[in-house]
Amino acid sequence: MKLLKYLATTAAAVTLSLPVQAADVVIGVPNWPSVNVTANVLKVILEDNFGLDVELQNGTNPVVFEAMDSGSMHVHPEVWLPNQSNLHDKFVKEKGTVSMNPNGVSAFQGMCVTKYTAEEHGVSKISDLTDPDIAKLFDTDGDGLGEIWIGAPGWASTNVEKIRAKSYGYSETMNLKEMDETLALAEVDNAVVQKKPIVFFCYTPHHMFALHDLVILEEPAYDAAKWNVIQPTDDPDWLEKSSAPVAWDLAYLHIHYTTELETSQPEVASLLSKVKLDTDTVSKMTFALVVEKQDPLEYAKNWVAENSDMVEKWLR
Repeated sequence: MKLLKYLATTAAAVTLSLPVQAADVVIGVPNWPSVNVTANVLKVILEDNFGLDVELQNGTNPVVFEAMDSGSMHVHPEVWLPNQSNLHDKFVKEKGTVSMNPNGVSAFQGMCVTKYTAEEHGVSKISDLTDPDIAKLFDTDGDGLGEIWIGAPGWASTNVEKIRAKSYGYSETMNLKEMDETLALAEVDNAVVQKKPIVFFCYTPHHMFALHDLVILEEPAYDAAKWNVIQPTDDPDWLEKSSAPVAWDLAYLHIHYTTELETSQPEVASLLSKVKLDTDTVSKMTFALVVEKQDPLEYAKNWVAENSDMVEKWLR
C-alpha cells in the first residue's frame, strides 16, 4: 500500500515538472469584434494548411506588441494606424522585431448620432456638443451634463477622443464615458427603440451601420498640422500637451507579426504578409458574430471554406 502511494506521488510530481507544451503560434486578441473574427480566420488557415497548434490569447495592444517583441506572442490581427502608431513606430520602425502586412483595411472614426437625434433635435455638427442646452439632451443622470461614449478602456482611440473632446470644448459640457463596447451599443439599441437622443463614438468596419440609421457629426477636415496626439505610454502629461480640433484622418487596419517568424516559420510569415481583406468583408464578419451570435471559430471555418480561392492566393 505504501509502495502504491509512493509511486502515485512520484508520478504526480513528474507530471507537474514536465514543461507545458507551448502552441506553435500564439495570436493576440484585443477587445473588439473584428479583431476576434480575424484572429479565428487566421487560426483556421494556419492549422488547416500547416498543421500547427494555434492559440488565441486576450491582451491589450501594448501587451500584444511587447509579447511579439519577446516572442511569447506571434501575431496581432488588427493594428489600427494611426491609432497605434506609437507602438508601430517603436517595434516596427525602431526595433525591427515586428513586421507589418502592407495590405491595410480602410477605416473611418468619428462621432455619430442616431437619425432621430439629428432630425428631431437638429444635432449635426460636433461643435453642437459644446452648447450646454444641446448637451443636456444627452443627460440621463440629471447632473446637467450630457453623456457621450468615447470608446472602451484600453483602446488607443479612447485616449484620442479625450484629446478631441478637450480640443473642441465638449469635455466641459459632456461626461466622457469609457465602457465595454457591447454595453455601449446596447445603450444605442435602447435609444433607437425608445426614440431618445444619443451620441457615441463610431467607426468602420462595423456592424452598427447595418443595424441603424446613423448620422456622422460634421467637423473640420483632418489637418496634420493641427493633429498633435500623444499617448499615455509616451508622456505622463499626454492630455495636457495634446491637441486635435479636427476630424480623424482615414485609418488603416494591418496585420502585424513577430519578425522572427520569417526565420523560424517562413511559410507562416509569408501568409501573414499576404492576407488582404476589405472594409465590407470585415463588417459582414462582425455582423455575423455580434448580431447573428455565430460562434467565432465555427464562423471562421465556414468563411475559410467559402473563400478558398482567396485563401489560396494568400498561401502562394
